[in-house]
Amino acid sequence: MHFNPYGGAAAQIATDLINLGDAAGPAELTAIFKDRMTIAAVQEHEATEIVTWTRRLRRVFEAGPAARVDLVNALLRDSASKPYISTHDGKAPHLHYVDAQAGTVGRVRAYTAGGLAHLVCDAPDRFGVCSREGCDTVYVDTSRNGRRRFCSTRCATRVHVADHRTRQAGQYAT
Repeated sequence: MHFNPYGGAAAQIATDLINLGDAAGPAELTAIFKDRMTIAAVQEHEATEIVTWTRRLRRVFEAGPAARVDLVNALLRDSASKPYISTHDGKAPHLHYVDAQAGTVGRVRAYTAGGLAHLVCDAPDRFGVCSREGCDTVYVDTSRNGRRRFCSTRCATRVHVADHRTRQAGQYAT
């Protein structure tokens, strides 16, 4: 499935941030932004603010469809998002949600909030939390059929193998 840059790349950055968890430091965060956003290096105080923001992003993935709209609207409001069209670096016209002078934290907030807003509007059933018990990894479903329930093939296989073994045990229990 094709998403626009905010619904795709920005939503994927949101999932990557969430999946890093609370222990994410400057180096891990900088690695996520490398080649995807023009952020040189995340500082320690910025990392703390981004991790706090990331907890709010997770709530969107965990919420039901009706609550997602309110949660994303709050993210947009709190990121001081003001969309404008940019043509920097010879790129085709595209949307930015905050001025480049807003700093790392402001830019991350606006970018991820904008990405989740597009995702909620364009494909509200294509993201969530892994269905395997004990796994809290979030994902954006870019598959063709849009029926993804697991964060990875590994989690899906574990569930399917366990279900198969349960069925097999039931057949031979009599």
